[in-house]
Amino acid sequence: MKSYSSYFKTDIQAGLVVFLVALPLCLGIALASGAPLFAGIISGVIGGIIVGVMSGSQLSVSGPAAGLTAIVLAAIMSLGSYETFLLAVVLAGGIQILLGLAKAGTISNYFPSNVIEGMLTAIGVIIILKQLPHAIGYDVDNEGDFFFIETGTGHNTFSAIVDAINYSHPGAIIITLVSLAILIAFNKLDFLKKIKVVPGALVAVVVGVILNELFKSSGSTLAISQEHLVNLPVADSFDSFLGQFTFPDYTAFANINVWIVAITIAVVASIETLLCIEASDKMDPLKRYTNTNKELVAQGTGNILSGLIGGLPMTSVIVRTSANINSGGRTKIATITHGVFLLLAVITIPFILNKIPLACLAAILLMIGYKLASPAVFKHMWTTGKYQFIPFIITVVAVVLTDLLKGVAIGLVVSVFFILRANLKLAYFFKKDDYQEGELIVIHLAQEVSFLNKAAIKQTLSHLPENSKLLLDATDTFYIDHDVVQLIRDFIMVTSKEKNITVTLKGFKEEYRMENAIQHVTSK
Repeated sequence: MKSYSSYFKTDIQAGLVVFLVALPLCLGIALASGAPLFAGIISGVIGGIIVGVMSGSQLSVSGPAAGLTAIVLAAIMSLGSYETFLLAVVLAGGIQILLGLAKAGTISNYFPSNVIEGMLTAIGVIIILKQLPHAIGYDVDNEGDFFFIETGTGHNTFSAIVDAINYSHPGAIIITLVSLAILIAFNKLDFLKKIKVVPGALVAVVVGVILNELFKSSGSTLAISQEHLVNLPVADSFDSFLGQFTFPDYTAFANINVWIVAITIAVVASIETLLCIEASDKMDPLKRYTNTNKELVAQGTGNILSGLIGGLPMTSVIVRTSANINSGGRTKIATITHGVFLLLAVITIPFILNKIPLACLAAILLMIGYKLASPAVFKHMWTTGKYQFIPFIITVVAVVLTDLLKGVAIGLVVSVFFILRANLKLAYFFKKDDYQEGELIVIHLAQEVSFLNKAAIKQTLSHLPENSKLLLDATDTFYIDHDVVQLIRDFIMVTSKEKNITVTLKGFKEEYRMENAIQHVTSK
């Protein structure tokens, strides 16, 4: 495997792209959460630098998460002040650290791959749907709002697209099309692919800014106004910059509602993080695996620090992680770099960043969304068979029409249904119509026979004809559930005698104590 240094250049470029994507998302999520805009930047910086350094993941990017906006908005209102809410964020971070130390991160091993694929594809679809209005100049919805029912307007994703057509802006459309053309060219044209110093996303942003400045200077109606540009808080002095930090109200430590909010944030943020980590490992071109327990500790530390200085709670975030991977990021240097860029930008050049049209950033996100939800993904999942495809497509639809956690939960239920259905099936099932009198009936037990197989085995044994011969073969079986052992024992001692069925057992371990049941049975 290559060393960190061999990926350094591409990681820096990827970090720059992630920074461009993360900037409006940090601000949009803060706005949607009812928090100060600067709180989103704080979370993004700590998520990039601190969590980036501590995380076991090489590709995951952390920051304020769209999935927490509703919780944060409700919590700030119920607790009465932002300072009290910050104490809950600090406590949530401590709970996450305890979860990591308790090895709770291992639950991510039980997320089915078809559900993770569905989640990634759904995120791609959501990005495309959510960015289409921004791409044509309709910026009523916050950049950080990824819910089907939009928090700002009450409209849904589809109605917002219809509304956007009526309020489209020609200048934004031109800048989006030019930006997309640049991004596609950097992906498709060989001579541009070889330009490793400057990423296509940066070129698209610079060209977009120049175009809009030309529109403005010429007095053209194509000029994009400030409300359709990035809106980063600008401090006019060092004191005003420091004044943007907020600190927790420690006097609310005994408030039970603070602890309820803390536990809620810790659980939801941990689940979202584990889902994202599982997805990022799946997308990793180098096929590395992340220590999820270490990740929970890193996230908890990040949330403690974020809460201490006024930031929003954070998770590992799939949109920024996808941008990182698709832009060539291969080590955590990219994640850390994006955090450093956020920090430097907010301190030094906020007035320059505020010239970036949201249409430019929409074009970048549209490309990311397409890569996540390309037709090739649907085709690949279709070829894996209906038992993989059905949970996948249901997860896609559910995530798009609800939100990340609800959609994944629905996908998990469907996937578990198919898993149970498969487990309930036996490789052998007796059919009386095919049975010839006198022939031996053989039942081979699987490697693991759980309680899930009990119903099918019971049904098979009950269908056996009278005066028949049965061989129960457990040669390849490592484990048989106690309930199944008892079922077989009862069949041998009672049912087989009543129906005059001769039973032969093969390969049963001594620990199953079948010898007490075997009286007229031949054991081999």
